Amino acid sequence: MQSVQPVPALSVRRIVVAGMLSAIAILLGVTRLGFIAVPNVTGSATIMHVPAIIGGVLEGPVVGLLVGGIFGAYSFLQAADPVFKDPLVSIVPRLFIGIAAWLAYSSLRRVNEMVALVMAGVIGTLTNTALVLGMAIFRNYFPPEIVLVVLPQAIAEMVIAAVITVAVVAAWKRIGSARGGSSV
Repeated sequence: MQSVQPVPALSVRRIVVAGMLSAIAILLGVTRLGFIAVPNVTGSATIMHVPAIIGGVLEGPVVGLLVGGIFGAYSFLQAADPVFKDPLVSIVPRLFIGIAAWLAYSSLRRVNEMVALVMAGVIGTLTNTALVLGMAIFRNYFPPEIVLVVLPQAIAEMVIAAVITVAVVAAWKRIGSARGGSSV
């Protein structure tokens, strides 16, 4: 009788996926494709958190945390605004994006895969927005009223992240195809 071996926290596959998604997050930042100009105090909406969401959904909370950490480190290193030069605002909140997305996805996927993917995108984005803004307010960089100003942008970011998450993960897992599952 063979014993079942536990899955390692970081398999080669998980390291490769984390590296690939981290590279995508960095590419989105370097090329500025991850920033969408908006006419409010933030100056831009972002999709740079989406690779952390996808990492959490595809490979679990450790990969989501690693990719979110890369996004946070990039945000910290490229920051011109003093708010994001504070690692408690730019790095720490981003660590939870992929973890929250994984929790949302794993709790709903048996009910409905597509709903689980949408909710992973929404919850991952909400985690990014709420924790970054919350920490900036807590550290007295912004007044609490900024939440009302940023709310429309946050909703748009949630919708965009949900659409991208569904498109990428469904394609990766071949959801809806006769075969299903990834070939990797």
